[in-house]
Amino acid sequence: MDTKNSEQLGPCPAPSDSPNAGKGQQTDECIATHFKNRLGLKSAVNGVVVNGVDGASHCCPDVQPCSSQSADCVNEPVPCHSEESSGYSSSHEESRQKSVKEESSDSDIRYVSYGSELQMPDIMRLIQKDLSEPYSIYTYRYFIHNWPKLCFLAMCGDECVGAIVCKLDLHRKILKRGYIAMLAVDEKHRKKRIGSNLVLKAIRAMIADDADEVVLETEITNKPALRLYENLGFVRDKRLFRYYLNGVDALRLKLWLR
Repeated sequence: MDTKNSEQLGPCPAPSDSPNAGKGQQTDECIATHFKNRLGLKSAVNGVVVNGVDGASHCCPDVQPCSSQSADCVNEPVPCHSEESSGYSSSHEESRQKSVKEESSDSDIRYVSYGSELQMPDIMRLIQKDLSEPYSIYTYRYFIHNWPKLCFLAMCGDECVGAIVCKLDLHRKILKRGYIAMLAVDEKHRKKRIGSNLVLKAIRAMIADDADEVVLETEITNKPALRLYENLGFVRDKRLFRYYLNGVDALRLKLWLR
């Protein structure tokens, strides 16, 4: 489940009439636009402010920020070193070949929505390997039967190698809050961006249903999960002491969509 997104968020140009004219700066509007673009939306909704996605702007250190003259908030990746730099050509070629292999491997993965009860055993088998506490089949059915459009599977051939289970309902009768209840990726298929892709698919579905925010809990010791979610813009909202049955603390992460 340890994946990273390789997109880079560069600074936005300051308004021409501001004291910082000609200097790059990261504004909430720029960050919101960047995250909306990552979700595949055509444009950001007026008034959208996405907090805490600074982590997403540091997930690819080998790129340069866009110049202050650029009108676009999102950069295309640009190598930090010239090919004349010592040792760059060979390391760049090795990196490129590794990337090609990963893309080829990832091309075997397809993503599908939950379709029927026949998929339930595969989902349970996959998720139970990584859960901090056991869930009964009734817990799975509660989420999946009530919100089937928020359950997605990653398939490699006929094998289920990844799954995400979510819900979306009213929070305090004010906000539409999405909740990521379960996310798991088969150990043999990790580091292929499967976890990130499943989360993004779920968030897109929540946005289509007018979600205001998305939350989840994960073990404070689960560094790969924390890295995955923070790279997608989630921020640490609250620490929950001894949250799990094994006595481990949890961190509640939150992503604001409006």
